[in-house]
Amino acid sequence: MKTVIIHGQSHKGSTYHIARQLAEKIGGDITEFFLPKDFGEFCCGCTRCFFEGEDKCPHYQKLSPITEKIDNADVIILASPVYVFHASGSMKALLDHYAYRWMPHRPEASMFHKQGVCISTAAGAGMKSTNKDMADSLTYWGIAKVYKLGIGVAAANWDQVSEGKLKKIDNATSSLAGAIRKKNGNVSPGHKTRALFSVMRLFQKNGYSKLDNEYWKKHGWLDKKRPWK
Repeated sequence: MKTVIIHGQSHKGSTYHIARQLAEKIGGDITEFFLPKDFGEFCCGCTRCFFEGEDKCPHYQKLSPITEKIDNADVIILASPVYVFHASGSMKALLDHYAYRWMPHRPEASMFHKQGVCISTAAGAGMKSTNKDMADSLTYWGIAKVYKLGIGVAAANWDQVSEGKLKKIDNATSSLAGAIRKKNGNVSPGHKTRALFSVMRLFQKNGYSKLDNEYWKKHGWLDKKRPWK
């Protein structure tokens, strides 16, 4: 199995250790990116990715190494500490660059066979909303199965996490890794994702964007083909 972890921060705190622990339990090849060190550009809002092509994005070359690893991975892990009840600005900046891959536009077909995990930590609260920030992108990319793991570590750094909390984290990552391994190679989208795809398919028939419409036609999705088959 191939796992890519995108860390929404460059320091190795609680979120990093939990994401890494999960990836190691999943097994196989692991690739990690740290934001903003490995990608720190903000989306310009120029809409060129929508109407001219993603390769027209001014940050396309810088983004390409991350995109390649995402496309080749079996499991995508997005990990961010809670920043004022939301994902880090670095994570948001990265995900903004993949708006063209959302189902209303040009979703990557391989996403419908992948599993994704959103991991967030905080000393106290905010994990639910932070995971939702990241899960929204995974869902609209078409990721077949999305898991969320939010941990209130009750500590300012990993060294301060209690033994009891560490044990709970270990149990949670072991259980999640087992579920992911079990589904590897045999995962398909649930009803929600298929319903979203069907709605977007109706929009594409109306030809909102020529580039998007041609993309859907090329894949046969406006006919009977589906990306999960």
